[in-house]
Amino acid sequence: MICTMMLPSQIILVPQYIIYNKLGLVGTYLPLILPHFFGQAFFIYQMMQFGSGIPKDLDEAAIIDGCSKYSIFTRIFLPLLKPSIVTTVIIQFYWKWDDFMSPMIYLSKPRMYTASVAIKNFADSTSTTDYGAMFAMSTLSLIPVFLIFLFFNRYLVEGISGSGIKG
Repeated sequence: MICTMMLPSQIILVPQYIIYNKLGLVGTYLPLILPHFFGQAFFIYQMMQFGSGIPKDLDEAAIIDGCSKYSIFTRIFLPLLKPSIVTTVIIQFYWKWDDFMSPMIYLSKPRMYTASVAIKNFADSTSTTDYGAMFAMSTLSLIPVFLIFLFFNRYLVEGISGSGIKG
């Protein structure tokens, strides 16, 4: 898992493009979503580290109370993983919101471009660029990121701290 974390995303870019092109997914949003939907090594490692901080006594007490493995997972383990799951979703959203290379490769129509690509294309290298409008677009693109941080800050801090038990 650590080796896949050290592998740059640019290395798998060409084979991934060939696969998505053969599946007919180039030009859609699916190549931007699918690779990260099933998990990345960083987030799997984060979940494992967070889960290892949850005491085994909770599982044993639930087994004594007659819970099945499914009930232990859904009633005990999953609610304790909530901060880590929210942290994973927030960080993944930040990474995809800021991604520039993948939309440039997989999306061909300007109306489908993400915010980062649209702002970059707004700058014109052959003539004058309206920097005021470009900075206004940049500021507007930061609003969703700021709102997510503002509303989910508690989960973000709790998920990164790595403690599964309160008090």
